[in-house]
Amino acid sequence: MDTEAQHTERDRSSGPEDGAEEGARSTHVPDPSAAGTSVSWGRTVFLGMLCTVALLLFSAFVLQPFLIPSGSMQPTLRVGDRVLVNKLAYRFGSEPRRGDVVVFDGTGSFVRETEAGGDPVGALLRGAAASLGLAEPAGSDFVKRVVGVGGDRVVCCDERGRLEVNGAPVTEEYLHPGDRPSEVAFDIVVPDDRLWVMGDHRSNSRDSRDHLGEPGGGMVPVERVIGRVDWLGWPLGRLGSLEGTDAFTGIRPADADHG
Repeated sequence: MDTEAQHTERDRSSGPEDGAEEGARSTHVPDPSAAGTSVSWGRTVFLGMLCTVALLLFSAFVLQPFLIPSGSMQPTLRVGDRVLVNKLAYRFGSEPRRGDVVVFDGTGSFVRETEAGGDPVGALLRGAAASLGLAEPAGSDFVKRVVGVGGDRVVCCDERGRLEVNGAPVTEEYLHPGDRPSEVAFDIVVPDDRLWVMGDHRSNSRDSRDHLGEPGGGMVPVERVIGRVDWLGWPLGRLGSLEGTDAFTGIRPADADHG
């Protein structure tokens, strides 16, 4: 009898102690849902940064969105269009051809060389946004159509008011309605490794013609070409490849005149 009583007391007394110990232990167990949320946020931020870096690299070396800031290329390109610039177009031995629509850095040809200044962090962020087509491009970046390449003689205008390249008249069907090929007469020879570029909206375009009297004569170095505009990415109603032109088909190279 005494043995049973002792067992009973031991059983009764052990229950609360065990429960208290379990309760004390349970207070130190971390909340799994909180840990999972932290990991999920960290993973999302990491993946977002990784995607951004990948897009910037793709834009820097392959295909760059470019926001059209002005009407100098109307009707081909409109203000607010997002175009896709093919940066591989001239990377493997190919060079810009007459009729190509190109984006180029006009430093030294369209704008003067200037020292970098201002807020470097702001400039970096703006450059990143521009490279993704989310902001206007740098003030030194331009989009124009190639009219003359190295060695070409470009004249405007002939007796019928047409542009001539190497003595051949050019019918420029891409010009803005009502525009003449040029209100300013010129007769130039494009140096080797240079380009003569003009906007399609000739009466609303500051292009090679406006820099004739400046150092470089408005000629753009081929090495300054960023890429060729091959596609329209926005608005959706105009989505697709940029329509080419056959205006320069059949024009002989400049040296053919001396052959």
